[in-house]
Amino acid sequence: MANLKDKIEAEYEHIDRLILELPKKEKLPFLQFLELAGVATILHNFYNGIENILKLIFKEKNISLPEGSSWHRDLIDRAVFKEIITESTKSEVGQYLAFRHFFNHAYALDLYAEKMEILVENIQMVYSNFQKDISNFLSQ
Repeated sequence: MANLKDKIEAEYEHIDRLILELPKKEKLPFLQFLELAGVATILHNFYNGIENILKLIFKEKNISLPEGSSWHRDLIDRAVFKEIITESTKSEVGQYLAFRHFFNHAYALDLYAEKMEILVENIQMVYSNFQKDISNFLSQ
């Protein structure tokens, strides 16, 4: 059975592949409807990968997973409380959580390039900060 680091590495590989598929933010305004929906799906999947990694750590460290309608937000809050991620990373990742919520409850017709530009532009930085926090936590 794979250990925690191997499972996290597998999630990182998925996230890396997603990020490689993102267009540059400058191209977003010129994308067709279906292409923009694809970008939105990648942003949504990126956040799912973040959650998957946190859930793996919670399970391995016997930290209870939050329940209820706000469990996504509570998961991030608990990750900060357990010092898995920093408050700064929580704030950065929170933008993708907000987008995830929007994506799940809106119609694709409500997707606008301007609203995704900052997420596309910052995704690599946010991902790097998240990876650094996870690495620091696991090395303790």
